[in-house]
Amino acid sequence: MTTITSVYLGELRVESEHLASSVKMITDAPIDNNGKGASFSPTDCVATSLATCMLTVMGIAARNRNIDIIGSKASVTKVMASNPRRITKIGVVLTMRSDGSKDDNQQLERIGTACPVAKSLHPDIEQDILFKWER
Repeated sequence: MTTITSVYLGELRVESEHLASSVKMITDAPIDNNGKGASFSPTDCVATSLATCMLTVMGIAARNRNIDIIGSKASVTKVMASNPRRITKIGVVLTMRSDGSKDDNQQLERIGTACPVAKSLHPDIEQDILFKWER
């Protein structure tokens, strides 16, 4: 079953729609690849997906353990290479708010770094993950 449709709009822009929710997203080619850089690039979406997947699975685990991580944030850095153009490294700094114990937080880290996106990325893409815990 189709879950997302994408339409090329011209000028290196694509509009994608999540069919179950009707939410739409625009991607644009980055400036360094002939685009306007007016929105997320497709590779920005890949890098962002790693961070959001980590936060999501940690959120599920935290909720199941009655741990509050609301307000946790991720900062994402993407490193590109050329010939062929590809992502070589995704850095994610997670500033985690938690009322859990140190052991709880370590379990959340293990769960986050094993998220579906992390496990789906090509092994040549370095994943540089840093957790910063706050109360």
